[in-house]
Amino acid sequence: MSEILTAGGIMFGIALVFGTVLAVAYRWLRVYEDPRIDEVEARLPGSNCGACGQPGCRAFAEAIVAGRSPPAGCSVSSPDAIATIAEYLGVEAGELDRKVARLQCAGGISSVEQLATYRGIPSCRGAFTVNGGGRACSWGCLGLGDCDVACTFDAIRMGAERLPIVAVDLCTACGDCVDVCPVDLFVLLPLSQQTVVQCSSPLTGDAARAACSVACDACGRCALDASPGAIEMEGGLPVIRNPSLCVESCTWRCPTGAIQWVTGGQFGAAPQASAAAVEARHG
Repeated sequence: MSEILTAGGIMFGIALVFGTVLAVAYRWLRVYEDPRIDEVEARLPGSNCGACGQPGCRAFAEAIVAGRSPPAGCSVSSPDAIATIAEYLGVEAGELDRKVARLQCAGGISSVEQLATYRGIPSCRGAFTVNGGGRACSWGCLGLGDCDVACTFDAIRMGAERLPIVAVDLCTACGDCVDVCPVDLFVLLPLSQQTVVQCSSPLTGDAARAACSVACDACGRCALDASPGAIEMEGGLPVIRNPSLCVESCTWRCPTGAIQWVTGGQFGAAPQASAAAVEARHG
């Protein structure tokens, strides 16, 4: 019996020592965390998409509470949810410089010659690895829909030309399509930017147009017609330097339509459809 009591006493003593150590460690090493972070995180969508520039909703909640970001920095939350967070914290909701994914390619199946047929897993990355996609323009959209599959918010569908169609009212600029595209054709641009270049061709002149009938041939007319400092030619392609200086007329003389003026949700050969239109096609 005494041996049992001794063993119990030893175990109790060990537990007491370790409990004391843990209590002291907690007292001196604990990191204070504002309880409002939990409340703000609970009011965020929980998608952890990274569109706000933070690695997840928890990190974004910490940034809001710390005053490093306005609640409107979440492009997934509804206006009501953003207003609720702002009211809870007693801060301004702020304004969101909303961005959407834009495809830098208008070369669908009717515009580009197919040099080889890819037979394998229906994946852009797979086709690109095997034979570069088999298209006359190896820099264009491969049309197998990796971006459609990767889109967290179901904002992308493949159109009849086998080009991605982005529903701008569903797109949150999370960047999934940017990351998955093997030829780096997606960019995130402010929704307010109406001048968009739909080509990434490294070729110029007749060589570019021979590979794709809607490719930029580096004629430079858009840069000439734009306001000074709005558009510059770089590597044979127009680069939008100052979107606020761009006007629709800078796109009028483009012989191939490689640079477009986005209005009413339309985006050249790949219209940026409304969510209702995308859902109607999908469903």
